[in-house]
Amino acid sequence: MKRAIPVLVLTVAGLIPVWRYAPSTDTSSTTEVAEPASTPSTSSSGGTSNQVVAGSTIKTEKGPVQVEVTFDGDKISSVRMLQQPNHPQTKAAVPKLIAETLTAQSADIDAVSGATITSEGYVESLQAAIDAKPASSSSSSSSSSSSSSPSASAAASQVVAGSAVDTEKGTVQVEVTFEGDKIDAVRMLQQPNHPQTKAAVPKLIAETLEAQSSDIDAVSGATITSEGYVESLQAAIDAKG
Repeated sequence: MKRAIPVLVLTVAGLIPVWRYAPSTDTSSTTEVAEPASTPSTSSSGGTSNQVVAGSTIKTEKGPVQVEVTFDGDKISSVRMLQQPNHPQTKAAVPKLIAETLTAQSADIDAVSGATITSEGYVESLQAAIDAKPASSSSSSSSSSSSSSPSASAAASQVVAGSAVDTEKGTVQVEVTFEGDKIDAVRMLQQPNHPQTKAAVPKLIAETLEAQSSDIDAVSGATITSEGYVESLQAAIDAKG
């Protein structure tokens, strides 16, 4: 009789490592950065009440138009173009627009015939600069004078009064603002109180800004005033340091 040999089955208990998976947590955060508010470009010349304000850029069918206005206190002392369409009509219109602005001391001026689109862009940018002009204050004036160099301002901009010329119609005297060697603006300090003179002055100023000299033509109907204007203008150019 066969003996049954018991088979011993050995169960080997192996260690089965158990991995515990910790859930991953993403704590990344998103920070929104607000864009800074747009502010007008302003500056003041040391020791004076001058403020320079850039108007908004106006996109027109002809191209962008943007002006920069220099205020002497509350008075518009000069205007220059930062951007303008590269068209003959625009180049001819800009001196007239600037001359009208200096006479009117506001944006309430007429469009130049043949450059209506540019004129409208000019007026809109000009009004934006006028609206954005910071209020004048003695404290801001004193702080700017201590922080900026008067000599540097004087080198960049210079205002010279021409001689007072006595004519048959009355006294004529101009004041010229120079930016470096460029005639940037002209305004009347004295002029005859005649309709012909009032009509002639913007034309004389526009011609001056275009010619960049006193070599300009007299305005028909205002020859005497024109001659006095040219004489005072040349005196201011000669007196420029």
